[in-house]
Amino acid sequence: MAPEVLEAMREAAQSYVDIAELQTRASEIIAKHTGAEAGLITSGAAAALTLGTAACLTRHDVAKMERLPDTEGMPNEVIMYRMHRTGYDHAIRAAGAKIREVGFNDRGAGAGVRGLEPWEIEAAINANTIAIAYTMTPSRQPPLRQVADVATRHHLPVIVDAAAQLPPKENLRRFIDDGAALVTYSGGKAIRGPQGTGILCGRRELVSAALIQQLDMDVSPETWDPPEGLLSRELLARYPHHGLGRGFKVDKEEIVGLLVALERFAAMDVGVDMQARERQLAALAALLGDLPHVKATLLPAGATGRYPLLELAFDEKALGANAYALSKRLHAGAPPVHLSERRAYEGILVVDPAGLRPEDAAVIAHAVRALGKPIAK
Repeated sequence: MAPEVLEAMREAAQSYVDIAELQTRASEIIAKHTGAEAGLITSGAAAALTLGTAACLTRHDVAKMERLPDTEGMPNEVIMYRMHRTGYDHAIRAAGAKIREVGFNDRGAGAGVRGLEPWEIEAAINANTIAIAYTMTPSRQPPLRQVADVATRHHLPVIVDAAAQLPPKENLRRFIDDGAALVTYSGGKAIRGPQGTGILCGRRELVSAALIQQLDMDVSPETWDPPEGLLSRELLARYPHHGLGRGFKVDKEEIVGLLVALERFAAMDVGVDMQARERQLAALAALLGDLPHVKATLLPAGATGRYPLLELAFDEKALGANAYALSKRLHAGAPPVHLSERRAYEGILVVDPAGLRPEDAAVIAHAVRALGKPIAK
């Protein structure tokens, strides 16, 4: 994290504040940068998905909030394209929602050329449908606006998981502009706030319902006065208990740290930052250029659509180990080195510069060079 983010967190640690008031101020700052009506700091993007789903399940019905994750007998279905399902949709199911799959995996399986079509979503909508979930990917298929148009006709919210879709910086606003009702982002990764944080932004009614299910509600009904601007005043008529998201609380230090990081990200020249990271990866590639057991290939930001990457393709036969075994050896080093294993099945480990310090290129190079040496008995 940047020094100013850490300093803001240290300063916040010296004060005590009402978290509802702090989250209300956070909502204003998030709204400014995303174009959403409101926003909320969460304990990670996965928590934002759970809270967003909970909000769609209950709105401001405190009796429904009290029941979650038990949703038997109430509308509880979230429609989701089969190709958008990942391990992270557990966060949607954790709120008590049931996922109803639509579409086929023809493109993913190489069995056809067609993707999801609007009528397939429309055919799945019924009285139990509470939302449509959309996992944002660089391919953006099917187009979010197309999905949102269907949702709008049926008065349903679209929840977009955009945890890793920054940069480009324009994506802070793009998904709301394309019709999403709720969008989740990671507070770490590109924004470089506290790693355990996330953002949920979108329609005020839904963000309000998410916040009230996250807050500490050990309050006296006689004196509780929710701050103006985010929490619905209708909650004064029926006071909710602790909600499903109580375990997702975020401390004041992380809230302030993420807000400073968001302001910093919104103001920074991402292109200049990408160029600096490309130079760092190019320097690492040069340190590995003479090795016979690995080929380093730099993928510039223009090729990835996000930050640049450095692919390390290993000669598994010459090394007598596959990429998974080599990665395990890197983990066991001193210091341990962890590279992305997304393409390990192809014999490739990937260096992502997101968390690299200037001195880390030499550390990684030393560890990778050592893979070519016999293992000490």
